[in-house]
Amino acid sequence: MTTYHSLLEEIEPEKPDRSKLFRLIDAESVSRRMPKDKGPLTEDQKSTVRRWIEEGARFDGEDPGAPLLRVVPPRDHPPPPEAYPRAAPVAALAFHPAGTVLAAGGYREVTLWDPATGKLAGRIGGLGERTAGLAFSPDGSLLAAACGNPGEVGEVKLIDPAAGRVIARPAVAGDAFLSIAIDPGGTRVAAGGADRSIRILALPGGREERTIEQHTDWVLSVAFSPDGKRIVSTSRDGTAKIFNAATGELESTYTGHGQPVFAARFSPDGAGVWSAGADRQVHLWTSAPSISTAMSEKPKDEKQLAAVDGYGGPVFALVLGTRFAYSAGTDTAVFEHGLPDRKPARVFRGHRARVLSLALHEGTGRLASGGQDGEVRIWSLAGGAAAAFPAAPGLER
Repeated sequence: MTTYHSLLEEIEPEKPDRSKLFRLIDAESVSRRMPKDKGPLTEDQKSTVRRWIEEGARFDGEDPGAPLLRVVPPRDHPPPPEAYPRAAPVAALAFHPAGTVLAAGGYREVTLWDPATGKLAGRIGGLGERTAGLAFSPDGSLLAAACGNPGEVGEVKLIDPAAGRVIARPAVAGDAFLSIAIDPGGTRVAAGGADRSIRILALPGGREERTIEQHTDWVLSVAFSPDGKRIVSTSRDGTAKIFNAATGELESTYTGHGQPVFAARFSPDGAGVWSAGADRQVHLWTSAPSISTAMSEKPKDEKQLAAVDGYGGPVFALVLGTRFAYSAGTDTAVFEHGLPDRKPARVFRGHRARVLSLALHEGTGRLASGGQDGEVRIWSLAGGAAAAFPAAPGLER
């Protein structure tokens, strides 16, 4: 039931009672009836399907081979709660390039905060239940969000942060998008999700350039190289992969974690990659393409250079600055390590639940961390002190 062409295999036009599609939605047996594990369709809904089949099951779109997710009009998401009864996990954070605004993923919305005071600066609705990735364009005029309703629909939303509204939905999938990145030139968006694919979209409009399908499980993070020519992705399949951003071709694969890889970032010089995984380690591995790799038809396997350990559990979040790397996960703390020597520097403590997201703005000397309990902490890199607040409008502390 993903395209009209495939849907016709379950339909006999003009004969609903002989069409498998209609027999399944009209079945009395709960074990056979569709939709699976949900309530039955209403009599009016079933009557509409019956009438459509009786009239010949015609298709009124432009391309009968297009995925139905792109044909069906966008759903109107319910508004976010006026006041949160409880805080939602903060799975996504992003600083505006000027450092004056911190965007956080909320429930059916993105919330905007003043990082200097921790006060709410704006709310942008029209998103799916969960936002798992956020990225500002280099000039700050655009905010890209990876969101969706798990198991139902995934969407990439392009937002005008100044106007506080969604301006485009350039990509849609059958499951939630989990990660997003914008290249340093502001010309491309990369988005990965639970459908195991990576979508490459051209800016400003979001036209889809290509879909990369090289992972065998959820794509948990995507990031561009400093020159914007390559993309590194990580997956629940236990691998990290590097792709050519222009062509989508696979350049190399890293399998060193052996368990789900939650995040990866290119080093500032682009010659290496830091990655964080469920193996309770952060790995540093090679990434610079060689002449032999470029001329070879077979992608190369990357080699581990070093590992950072000492974590008490999986490492979910990772950001890199010019001098330090910051990582966090189930330890409820944020760890600072030197670049490139990987020496431990500081530990930022204060969260009471696992840390799911990080954002860094070196210009203002601030690091933001988001917890599973809905708390956001904004740390001063100069002194280590932090302001803390629940990223949940209307919720009493």
